[in-house]
Amino acid sequence: MGLFSFFRQELAVDLGTANTLIIQDGKVVVDEPSIVAINRKTNEILAVGTKAMLMHEKTHANLETIRPLKDGVIADFQAAESLIHGLISMIGERKRFFSHLKMVICIPSGITEVEKRAVFDSADHVDSKETYLIHEPMAAALGIGLDVMAPQGNMIIDIGGGTTEIAVIALSGIITDQSIRVAGDEFTNDIVDYMKRKHNLLIGERTAENIKITIGSALETLTNPPEKIGVNGRDLLTGIPKQVVADYTEVAEALDKSVAKIEEAVLKALEDTPPELASDIYQNGIYLTGGGALLRGLDERLARKTKLAVHVAEDPLKAVVRGTGLALKHTEKFTFLMDRQSL
Repeated sequence: MGLFSFFRQELAVDLGTANTLIIQDGKVVVDEPSIVAINRKTNEILAVGTKAMLMHEKTHANLETIRPLKDGVIADFQAAESLIHGLISMIGERKRFFSHLKMVICIPSGITEVEKRAVFDSADHVDSKETYLIHEPMAAALGIGLDVMAPQGNMIIDIGGGTTEIAVIALSGIITDQSIRVAGDEFTNDIVDYMKRKHNLLIGERTAENIKITIGSALETLTNPPEKIGVNGRDLLTGIPKQVVADYTEVAEALDKSVAKIEEAVLKALEDTPPELASDIYQNGIYLTGGGALLRGLDERLARKTKLAVHVAEDPLKAVVRGTGLALKHTEKFTFLMDRQSL
C-alpha cells in the first residue's frame, strides 16, 4: 500500500475559460491562463499558459494561439488535451510506472452530457485513472467554507471567464440554478466594442482585459474611484496608433447591459427558490465568487437589485479550486461528485 501511495498523484483542477488552477496536497501549484500556442505547420505545441499568453494577438502566419475552452466548456478537444498535459507537466515529472492519477475537475452547472464526456475524455488522455466532476457552484460553496450538506439554503454566484453560475444549494444538492454565458470574456468584448464605438479606437483583447482589471466598475459612482488610464490602440479613421484617456464611468457604461443580464438571472433563480430556502437566503445573503466578483461596485449593484446582503468571498479567484481540493480529499463523502462511470 505504501508503494502504491508513493506513485499516487491527486489533483484538483479548476479548468476555466480564462485561467486554470491546480491544487496538489492542499496547495495551488499551477495558476496559468487557459491558452496554448501551436506551430500551424507542424501542430507542435510551443507554449502553454503564461508563455502562450505573452504571444497572444502578436503571432505571425506560422504561429497560432488557441483558447481551448469557450463559455466554460471544451471547444477544441486537442488543444484542451495539450493544455491539461502541459499544465500537469509544470508540477514536475510524474512517475509513469505503476502511477495512479486521480483528478477532480469542476464544470459549469449547465453543461451537457456531451460536454461532460469531452472533459472525461481529456482526463483519460492524460492517463487519469480515477476522474470525478463537480459543479462550479458546489465547489465555490465548499471553497468559501459553507456547509453544503446542511439543511440550509445558500445562494452562490460564481462569475468566471466564460459563464456565470448562480445556484441555491442545500442538503448536498443544487436546488435551483441558472447558468448564463455572460461573464468575464463578455465584459472584455463589451469594452472592445465600447472603445470602437465611442473613441473610434481599435484595441485588442489583452488591452481590454487590462482596462477591466485596472478601472472596471459596475457602477458609475464609486466611493473610492480608480484613476484614469491611458488606452493605446489603432485609430479606425486614420489607421495610426493613438492613445485616449478612459475612466471607470465609461467602463461601467460599457458593461451595463451584461451586468443587467446577470441581475436578471439572479432574480430568476430567486423566483424559482422554495420559500423555506428563500428565508435562509434572506438571513444569510448572497455569496459572490470568481474573478467577476472583483468588479468594483458589483456587490453593491446586486444588493440594490435584490434587497439582500451580498458578500464577496475572500480571495474569490481561488474559491472554486479550493472547493475542488476539498472534494478531492473527501470523494467518498460527497455524493454529488460525478465519476466517469456515471455517464
